[in-house]
Amino acid sequence: MLQSLGYVGLGTSRLAEWEDFAQRLLGMQIGDRSRHTLALRMDDRRQRLLLDADAAQPHFFGWEVADARALDTLAARLERARVPFVREPDVLARRREVAGLLSLADPAGNRLEVFHGAAHSGEPFRPGRAISGFRTGPLGLGHVVLNARHVDALVPFYRDLLGFRLSDYMREPFKAFFFHLNSRHHSLALIEADTDGIHHLMVELCSLDDVGQGYDIASCEQDRVAVTLGRHINDFMTSFYVRTPSPLMIEYGWGGRSVDKDWQACELTHGASLWGHERQWLPADKRALALDLRLAAAAHGLRAPVQVLPGHHQLAADGMR
Repeated sequence: MLQSLGYVGLGTSRLAEWEDFAQRLLGMQIGDRSRHTLALRMDDRRQRLLLDADAAQPHFFGWEVADARALDTLAARLERARVPFVREPDVLARRREVAGLLSLADPAGNRLEVFHGAAHSGEPFRPGRAISGFRTGPLGLGHVVLNARHVDALVPFYRDLLGFRLSDYMREPFKAFFFHLNSRHHSLALIEADTDGIHHLMVELCSLDDVGQGYDIASCEQDRVAVTLGRHINDFMTSFYVRTPSPLMIEYGWGGRSVDKDWQACELTHGASLWGHERQWLPADKRALALDLRLAAAAHGLRAPVQVLPGHHQLAADGMR
């Protein structure tokens, strides 16, 4: 039913900081700009990230469906489940650059918007800095990770009602569930935490060099890097995390794996990362546990194949003997 994460909105009064940060570090393009809003482009869509100084909510997430019929099907499902939702007026649909949408809240109070008919720009994407581009298309914007005080209450809402499919889960160094909608390993993850809200947003680049050069740019700024360069154990993403002008992080990554219809969910027992990803936001005891898990993965010789897009690799001469 749901196909991908189409857009993310953030309420913020720091539009000028976002405008600089999004172009200079992330490589996004400024779309429409007004006194109170800033739209950011990542591809041929008119907007993927929307910053709004007048937003009533701290964040909202736009989940895409195929067409108006699919939106009606979801509305009927919500009615049968007695889950409140709102058929949003055309004026809001125009602000979101979509043909139609409805909104609802998850059990933690996060605002969800389900839409169809996203508007495309008549001009090609022009990145804010020299990058090869973002991996979007049918995979969507990227993924979002939510903090949740009662994570077990959120799992059936997203899995059973909205149709997210479990990719895998972990218990240490923190409890987390990862869900997919398409071939991206996860479009949504839920982390057990002391508060509810957004933890981070992930955007995927088409080249590893885009990530490495972004890491250099971020490293020149004090306290900009929130999680060091590393590689995830489940989606194989090589990435780092940066602090944004808002109270959330952006994971800047490359090389995410794909899943298919026969994917079998499993428990992750070696933590979240194969190597790196020192998480400044974890308490000291959890950081120590995360390091122990990474060292155990190294001791076991845990390895994962590099995930490379067609046309973005060259085979080396075989030097193995």
